[in-house]
Amino acid sequence: MAEPHYLSGETLLPGTVGAVDDHFFRRYRTLLDAEDAAFDELEHAYEDGDRASYESDLAMWHTAIERRSSFLATHGLSAGALNV
Repeated sequence: MAEPHYLSGETLLPGTVGAVDDHFFRRYRTLLDAEDAAFDELEHAYEDGDRASYESDLAMWHTAIERRSSFLATHGLSAGALNV
């Protein structure tokens, strides 16, 4: 019987750098949650008409997106990399 990917050191996706395992998905979920929370704050500032908070929250949302994109790129994944 073949070893599970997390024991054999294999990746789940061809072309990825490092293992795509439970740790990867936990970290990715954390980054998605941070992005979602930043967007929620941005949405509230927009709805309230608070320009100063909107500008600050927009920068935080962009930072969250960049962190997620950087994480994916580090693992050999990006929006253009998955040509299915």
